[in-house]
Amino acid sequence: MRDGFIKVAAVTPKVVVADPVENTIRIKAAVMEAAANGAKVIVCPELCITGYTCGDLFLQETLLRSARERLVWLAKELGALDAVVFVGLPLMHEGKLYNVAAALNKGEIIGIVPKTHIPNYNEFYEARYFSPGKEEAEGVDIAPAYHVPMGSHILFQCDDVLPELVIGVEICEDVWTPNPPSISHALAGATLIVNLSASDETTGKDIYRRELVAGQSARLLCGYIYASAGDGESTQDVVYSGHNIIAENGVVLAESERFTNETVYSEIDMERLVSERRRMSTFAAGSRSEDYLRFSFFIDKSDTTLSRFVDPAPFVPGNKGKRDKRCEEILAIQSMGLKKRLEHTRCKCAVVGISGGLDSTLALLVTVQAFDRLKLPREQIYAVTMPGFGTTDRTYENALSLIRCLGAKLIEVDIKEAVRIHFRDIGQDESVHDVTYENGQARERTQILMDIANKNNGMVIGTGDMSELALGWATYNGDHMSMYGVNASVPKTLVRHLVHYYADTCGNKELSIVLYDVLDTPVSPELLPPENGKIAQKTEDIVGPYELHDFYLYYVMRFGFAPAKIYRLAQVAFAGQYDNAVILKWLKTFYRRFFSQQFKRSCLPDGPKVGTVAVSPRGDLRMPSDASVRIWMDEIEHLK
Repeated sequence: MRDGFIKVAAVTPKVVVADPVENTIRIKAAVMEAAANGAKVIVCPELCITGYTCGDLFLQETLLRSARERLVWLAKELGALDAVVFVGLPLMHEGKLYNVAAALNKGEIIGIVPKTHIPNYNEFYEARYFSPGKEEAEGVDIAPAYHVPMGSHILFQCDDVLPELVIGVEICEDVWTPNPPSISHALAGATLIVNLSASDETTGKDIYRRELVAGQSARLLCGYIYASAGDGESTQDVVYSGHNIIAENGVVLAESERFTNETVYSEIDMERLVSERRRMSTFAAGSRSEDYLRFSFFIDKSDTTLSRFVDPAPFVPGNKGKRDKRCEEILAIQSMGLKKRLEHTRCKCAVVGISGGLDSTLALLVTVQAFDRLKLPREQIYAVTMPGFGTTDRTYENALSLIRCLGAKLIEVDIKEAVRIHFRDIGQDESVHDVTYENGQARERTQILMDIANKNNGMVIGTGDMSELALGWATYNGDHMSMYGVNASVPKTLVRHLVHYYADTCGNKELSIVLYDVLDTPVSPELLPPENGKIAQKTEDIVGPYELHDFYLYYVMRFGFAPAKIYRLAQVAFAGQYDNAVILKWLKTFYRRFFSQQFKRSCLPDGPKVGTVAVSPRGDLRMPSDASVRIWMDEIEHLK
């Protein structure tokens, strides 16, 4: 339960049709195995106590009585189990037969939820036997002196150790309808939906089923456990594959191989779901709560070992096809944003400082696309290279080649002499390579760009990326400033992929060679003199690896996670790449800089938002410039 994670399981025991005795023995064994593997919420298929394919045997009192008796037996047998378990059975109440899910916990049947939507595809389907369940809870006698509440408007809450875990139940067909009960459950506060299902298999149905479950979990900002009937059901007319799915907010965390009766496990992040709902004002959580009864279940407090995949690059899709599509889309957003700004201001040219590094390369590529969209000649892009004390031959040559290949206008301004005059004016010793030495060069470059833009009725295009802004790795009123920042919401890890995508798809061999070499160049502001002709100042040696900082930024901004949870996730994501000491060191650096450098983000130029995380002070990050980092650092100091 630490950090809001709860381990769950979808279980498909092999049933014997119309044999509740054997089935409950098998259910017990499968459930106990799942619990032994750490699962705290365990879901079995629809009507699993009898089997889903009993047909007219559902009308036999002997079968119905045996199902009730074996439910009571199963609840007692699982009494010592530290989990809440959901099983399906047919249940007679007041002369009507219902298809229900029973919730079992600590030896008790704590509630029963009936199926709401009864399919009637033909005269031999469920409507032949079962009635739709009622919303309002009422008492049902399972056995003498055994009274249990039954109704579709029942939720189950883990009050003691994880109150964010609130479970709603729907059964098979319910989720396939236009108005699934899970919508109402979620609006009443359910954060996890369990579905006991018996979905028969036809060609291609698994794809639709997967998309349906994932989509419902996304729409409701919830976890979703789908457990379906499998091997053991009658194959008289159809086959059941045991297609089990665990999803969270649109992402499938675990999925069984069909036709295997495989138990699947994963961990649902309840804190993440609650965070998503908290920030989404249109999600009317609690709006239906007065219509529901909540019943408590209890599990012991314990740690949850994470088996779910934690992406070390959350801003970058792992699949190449999806990554290429994302890159194409982002480049379009950036260039369309700049296109609109150029149109509105009626600027005749764009001015971009080109260093031969990644960020300025991306800014130039975006500017070229914007000019192409406007059908303006690329010669009106003023690409300015400004060699200084730290410029190396490699970056200088790459800058020149890049400008030439793209057809922009080259302007070269050597800043060394101007900076020396400035140092003389302010009394700076050129041999002292301190922050003044570095920032003096950065501000000189920005002054040159701004004045060239003024002279030519142009606009300075910003090159700095979101990772640099998060860390404050920018010279205030130096590279920090522009007239439109096209990279302002692009993290460094994604900048690299955008440039790589352009190199792969541009169709210009000479340009591709230059771009690949830019990608191979160490990230550096090049403000310190080279050592033996090579870059002496490597950014990631100073502020830390950008892949770590982008990881931290994503979870801080996207979900508001605490440092301890981010540290834990980073340990999983970067296992074998960074040891705990390194992860912790740069986590401290991230929080310290993120808070202390907010004043630089508070006055950012305009720039297009490309993803769910951005640091614009006008919409995405309204943070006081003088907020204290104390409580975050106090938590970090206790991490090991």
